[in-house]
Amino acid sequence: MFSMVALLALSLVFAVDCAFAGNYLLYLEAQGVAGYSSQASQPIYYSMDPMDVMQKSGVGFDYLQRFSGEKGDWGALAIQGRAVYSGAFDEDSHDELQLQLYNAYFKYKAGVADVWLGHNRIPFGLGSYLDSHALLLQPLAMRGYGYDRDWGVGASHDFQWGDASLALSTGSGMRLDFDGNYLVSGRVSKGVLSQDNYNIGISTSIGQPLDTMGYEKVMPDPVETRLVGTDMTYLWNRLENRFEAAVGEKDDQETYAFLWRVGLNFLEEDRLKLEAQPVYKKVYGEGSYEISGAVTYKLTSDITLRGMYTYDDGFDDNRIVFQLYWYHRVL
Repeated sequence: MFSMVALLALSLVFAVDCAFAGNYLLYLEAQGVAGYSSQASQPIYYSMDPMDVMQKSGVGFDYLQRFSGEKGDWGALAIQGRAVYSGAFDEDSHDELQLQLYNAYFKYKAGVADVWLGHNRIPFGLGSYLDSHALLLQPLAMRGYGYDRDWGVGASHDFQWGDASLALSTGSGMRLDFDGNYLVSGRVSKGVLSQDNYNIGISTSIGQPLDTMGYEKVMPDPVETRLVGTDMTYLWNRLENRFEAAVGEKDDQETYAFLWRVGLNFLEEDRLKLEAQPVYKKVYGEGSYEISGAVTYKLTSDITLRGMYTYDDGFDDNRIVFQLYWYHRVL
């Protein structure tokens, strides 16, 4: 805990110091999360699990510093973190203030590739390019197939037809841990989403990562993992389709997962969105499914309201969650 506090404090000091150099963006964020779980038979103050990082009430910041020369941008520093309340806020939980560090990396434009070092997305599945840090609906990366963020080094290159990425990371997710764990991930995709309205990718992930949930270990030792995945995003008028699948082995046992998210946008500037997301996964010999529905309404340019209902077959849990999210540029 102390190391996280120190790291976040140093990050803030460095970010403020860099701010005077220009070419920077600084956002502040805050969110309130509350809901009800039938399995827990009580109110909850998280969206997925009390041990996980998604989503909990708290405040944070998002900082991006660009470095430029005569020939244009040559690097970028990204730091993003939150301070949240962890736990279910009841007499059986261990409530504490938890620091969550998301982005914490430096990216260098080396010409042939963009090279990054630190805590960043790894190239596997939808999580490699879909920013879900504020969303209630989450991709497979938050279900044990990859990581929302991981510590390591990586490189990527954009082509006219798509992009390619490769990374060597610790395979420890939010926590920084060295216990014989490592993960090699790579992804190649076709289509530029901002131009072609679609992106189709093929990923692979091999190594001995840690099975973690948030900052906690689920398994005491690294788990031998071999995964192959595919993902697709297709945007058509007001309709959004996102799909991903992963198949392979974990700890010499067959594992696979599928996710499909369909969304429909309404109103001017797509201020209202309705989404549905079924998920199926089989891991360590047990299969389960989730069915979720969500609504998102942009109240203002800074304030977003979200609501989600999920039935989790694995825990026989009906869960409803509401979120008030504020994201505001200050510099």
